[in-house]
Amino acid sequence: MSFLKKLFGGGGGSSPPSAPAETHNGYTIYAEPVKEGSTWRIGARIEKEIDGELKSHFMMRADTLQSFDEAASASVNKARMLVDQQGDTIFR
Repeated sequence: MSFLKKLFGGGGGSSPPSAPAETHNGYTIYAEPVKEGSTWRIGARIEKEIDGELKSHFMMRADTLQSFDEAASASVNKARMLVDQQGDTIFR
């Protein structure tokens, strides 16, 4: 099943597991790994309220891991690094 089908709701199936949101330097990070076959691709949603507007950025990486928990942890770590390196410019 392709990534686009998953993104736009095609393909059905059960919903993926969820991980609790974490905050880092004023940003809220949601680990959202993407299931690809028998592995999980690193992915996270990063949000921050700026001037009264909620900004959101979805980060996805090529890295894949065997379990959801490993991918969720790695996703949060990668998102923290992105926030530290780019700050609010990720919303441009």
